[in-house]
Amino acid sequence: MTATLTFTPPDTPVGDSLFFSALTGLLPLLVFFVLLGVFKVKTHWCAIISLLVALAVAIVGFGMPTSLALLSATQGLAFGFMPILYIIIAAVWLYNLTEESGRSADVRASFNVVGRGDRRIQGLLIAFSFCGLLEGLAGFGAPVAIVAAMLVTIGVPPIKAALATIVGNAINVGFGAMAIPVTTAGRLGGAEPTKVAWMMGHMTPIIAVCVPLLVLAILDGIRGVKQLWPAAIVSGAVTAFGHFWVASYFSYELTAVVASLLGFAAVSLLLLVWHPATPQDARTESSTKLTGQRAALALLPYWLVVIVFGVAKLWTLGIDVPKALSSTDLSFPWPGLDGNLLNAAGEPVGSTVFQFQWLSSPGTLLAITALIVSVVYGATSSGGMFPFSFGRGIATLGKTIVNLRIAILTIAVVMALAYVMNFSGQTAAIGRWMAGAGMAFVFISPVLGWLGTAVTGSATSANALFATLQSTAASQVGADPALLLGANTIGGGLGKIISPQNLAIASGAVGEKNAEPLILRKALPFSLALLVVLALITGSAHMLS
Repeated sequence: MTATLTFTPPDTPVGDSLFFSALTGLLPLLVFFVLLGVFKVKTHWCAIISLLVALAVAIVGFGMPTSLALLSATQGLAFGFMPILYIIIAAVWLYNLTEESGRSADVRASFNVVGRGDRRIQGLLIAFSFCGLLEGLAGFGAPVAIVAAMLVTIGVPPIKAALATIVGNAINVGFGAMAIPVTTAGRLGGAEPTKVAWMMGHMTPIIAVCVPLLVLAILDGIRGVKQLWPAAIVSGAVTAFGHFWVASYFSYELTAVVASLLGFAAVSLLLLVWHPATPQDARTESSTKLTGQRAALALLPYWLVVIVFGVAKLWTLGIDVPKALSSTDLSFPWPGLDGNLLNAAGEPVGSTVFQFQWLSSPGTLLAITALIVSVVYGATSSGGMFPFSFGRGIATLGKTIVNLRIAILTIAVVMALAYVMNFSGQTAAIGRWMAGAGMAFVFISPVLGWLGTAVTGSATSANALFATLQSTAASQVGADPALLLGANTIGGGLGKIISPQNLAIASGAVGEKNAEPLILRKALPFSLALLVVLALITGSAHMLS
């Protein structure tokens, strides 16, 4: 009878040295970043090669049994698909229904009505509020492509459109695609995602207040700020309140969605009583004759998703909906892995138990919303202008999956890489070594998320790579792990401003080929300045705690 293999991650497996053990553990990440940043290898191939390196390091360098290393990768793949990719696919499908139904023009016309024909106000609403709304629903580059193109359509110069979009989008990236980066950080970092979100909800408002002023400055310089600062202040303050309240007390998955809707509504109400002077060169006109019904239908996916999530998260009258949904959750030990991974005390670790959400998953709630939208769009063509059918709605799901196929592969493999590094002890070794910086690590912790997203283009991937490291370092220096996990996530959003993938998407969306270097030069100061602010916020929060 063969004895069951067990494994306890060693502290200093390489040369009995923490430095060399950490350096060995860094190899998969170094390979990933060098292949991507230096040799321009496609991201999915970087992830696959780095996974193979991580497996080799786990088995040879850290002494992990081959079977347990491979099983760690399979659990990571499973987590990548459920819940992460399930939510992403459902979110992008919901957005794509607006495009597929042809109602996107009505969305733009709605902004023209609200913005009273002022291109700068429209630009602020689109680059900050609407982009944040799309980021909260879909993320993964789609909001930047859509919004940058919309800004050019209303007459914003291409480079300004690209810059306003990537700066306006940054603060919501951490809560993107139903806050997948937050969920990832919490699950892999050993903290409750709700606590990570709570911490972020107390940090992001400080930055959110400033971003609309930056967007106005990009769109129209000092003149725009002087003439429209009330709109920027209202937009930023109300959005900041939305981040604080939703992330802390409502449903963190909806933070970017609800906060952006609140900011949009606040500016709309402000413009009912405040009428700024609009220079002739900033005026716009729309040929679309918009009715209330068409506006409501065009925006249906966005307001309906808030209602669906609100019911699922808060409804307790007669039936406790949140409890009923969560009662369907399943958890089961990962076969061959659970009970065989031990901590330093010789006890089985709990992270090998797989949590399977079904009805309570944000992906299911998004899918329900998308099905309702498909039914409504199929039954209401607005006088034959927008012919649609439920079948086309379902077909849109198929197209969405096909279009996301590379992203699906990349994210699943990155999660497998993260699990191998975490379970083998590679990430813990790196974290213990970096914690040698002491208190200084708290201030520099956001830089990890910033660098990770700047290189990979994904805050989710950056959190998958660094969440356990942040958590380990936090325990070493006496910081709250949720604080550093939140800082890593927010820093990822700021790093996305200069991500090559993001720059390429923005450049292509505005029709300016090879404009990435120019956009980067203009965007880098914004990204660095906001990163410094975040570092100060993180350090101050730790000292006050």
